[in-house]
Amino acid sequence: MPIFRLTEELIFPPVELGEPDGLLAVGGDLGAERLLLAYRSGIFPWYSGDSPVLWWSPDPRLVLYPGELKLSRSLRQTIKRKTFNVTFDTAFTEVINKCAEVRRTTDGGTWITPLMQEAYTGLHRLGHAHSAEAWLDGELAGGLYGLAIGAAFFGESMFSQAPDASKAAFAALVAELEGRGCEIIDCQMPTEHLKNFGAREIPRAEFIVQLTAALKGEINSQGLWDTGTCLAPEMEQ
Repeated sequence: MPIFRLTEELIFPPVELGEPDGLLAVGGDLGAERLLLAYRSGIFPWYSGDSPVLWWSPDPRLVLYPGELKLSRSLRQTIKRKTFNVTFDTAFTEVINKCAEVRRTTDGGTWITPLMQEAYTGLHRLGHAHSAEAWLDGELAGGLYGLAIGAAFFGESMFSQAPDASKAAFAALVAELEGRGCEIIDCQMPTEHLKNFGAREIPRAEFIVQLTAALKGEINSQGLWDTGTCLAPEMEQ
């Protein structure tokens, strides 16, 4: 299959025309309109700082249905002890900066380039990108960020500087999303870490069908992104 080169026109090729590894197109920009169109089409950017923007739509696709969230016994105990105070949208810039910093330290590089940070911070200002933060003794210990569009949430990256910090933030966010009408969480690429939370791979064609349906819905965000604070919920034993 050819790899499509994007122009200034806001359009993406059909996802089924991508490479076997999911690479679909190259080029274009990281403007808000293009990014939102990409996510609505089942596409996301992922590239290193020394390459042009690369656009992906992998097959299969890793997704998590909020009602299928699985928590380990140890994480349940961490949540029960209220080790972390979990907030939403109180430190988006700090979270995305930490995600980039951790990736750069552990992997020697990161796809969360300065341009990516600027683009997603812009989406946050527009009300599309959101963060969940786990605080320990008043310090940011972990968190994650992603996009909420329709009744879908698109996870981007997470970081942790204390055991279970990002996991607690993720668990709290998923619990909130489940009760607010979120139908699907896009986890993008398969990882054992997310599979342990209950995420599973589905065919890309199935993902596109489910995403299209979810985009017609809406997450009830009243009091979610604008309150600043949300304690992680109690979990059943």
